[in-house]
Amino acid sequence: MEALLYEKLEGLKVRCKVCNNYCIIEPNRRGICGVRENLNGNLMAINYGKAIAVSIDPIEKKPLYEFMPRSMTYSFATEGCNLHCPWCQNHTISQIRHDKVISGYEITPFQHVEMALKYNCPSISYTYSEPTIFLEYALETMKLAKEKGLKNIWVSNGYMSAECLDLLLPYVDAFNIDYKG
Repeated sequence: MEALLYEKLEGLKVRCKVCNNYCIIEPNRRGICGVRENLNGNLMAINYGKAIAVSIDPIEKKPLYEFMPRSMTYSFATEGCNLHCPWCQNHTISQIRHDKVISGYEITPFQHVEMALKYNCPSISYTYSEPTIFLEYALETMKLAKEKGLKNIWVSNGYMSAECLDLLLPYVDAFNIDYKG
């Protein structure tokens, strides 16, 4: 899927604008996250629709304690991250080689919402890896979730661009910024 936030530059280069790395990506290369690739001057979100992790978690695992306490949340992620923290507990899905084919199960945004409803989860959490790097996938899911009365929870390192935040704010009900330091 073509990325939402990028700028075309000279020589078929692109500048990704989804996070504060603002990667300038050469043709046929990927950004720092490993999941945004420049294909002939167009930035593609090559992780779109490829969930690497799906689970139902207590909301306190996000960790949120005052938002929908004692409820369960449908959670999912794709591969990739815009940081490279050596202590990452989810490094097997967040830190990927840039020549690797993106792994995951083909699950549509609609299917995520349907599964959340099926399992009586009142919310969907975008979590485990960094949801900023699967913005397009998350955003489509968030819009559908809102239509069905579900809450959206963004569990992030917070290293997103202002442009990304502007797209998210109408749909996010709770944020957990997981400080990296």
